[in-house]
Amino acid sequence: MISASLVKELREKTGAGMMDCKHALEEAGGDIEKAVDHLRKTGAAKADKKASRAANDGVVLSYIHPGSRLGVMVEVNCETDFVARTDNFQQFVRDVAMHIAAANPVVVQREQMPAGLAEREKAIFLEQARDSGKPEEIIEKMVTGRLEKFYAENTLLEQPFVKDPQKTIGDYLKATIATLGENILISRFVRFELGEASQNGDAAD
Repeated sequence: MISASLVKELREKTGAGMMDCKHALEEAGGDIEKAVDHLRKTGAAKADKKASRAANDGVVLSYIHPGSRLGVMVEVNCETDFVARTDNFQQFVRDVAMHIAAANPVVVQREQMPAGLAEREKAIFLEQARDSGKPEEIIEKMVTGRLEKFYAENTLLEQPFVKDPQKTIGDYLKATIATLGENILISRFVRFELGEASQNGDAAD
């Protein structure tokens, strides 16, 4: 028998619906960590099914960090105005804006990374690796690994969520899609920091 308090705990941890949490706990035999994994897998599957659906509604939200020296504007799209007005969707958008302020991503998804920036980073990594004196095949693996880390650190969807580093923003997005039942896109953002050029990130699913 799965207790209501356990269902509530899983819901607070994942943001998934009550029935989804109950089912996940039943599947996991009451093990909350296994239930989290189950929800992530099913959430990803649901999100993938909805990814091709048009998302032409949504909101543009602004976030000003305390002290007024840092601000973010982010556009997040969904399929209907009804979902755009829900507390879950609004909370997701606020969380994404706050995360962008804290984590300073360059782009929403890695395909949007400016080619010149990625090539410059690769050249630096290559020079560093060659200075180590290791064989060429090892150098190639080192550069690939460092480039992967660079993408993960600077791509919004791949960054660990600042409020819950156990999941990425991409995981959080998929869980929100599964909960709300609509396709959701983080379309673009701009991040302003006093005295610095603005940081723009465009388009994503």
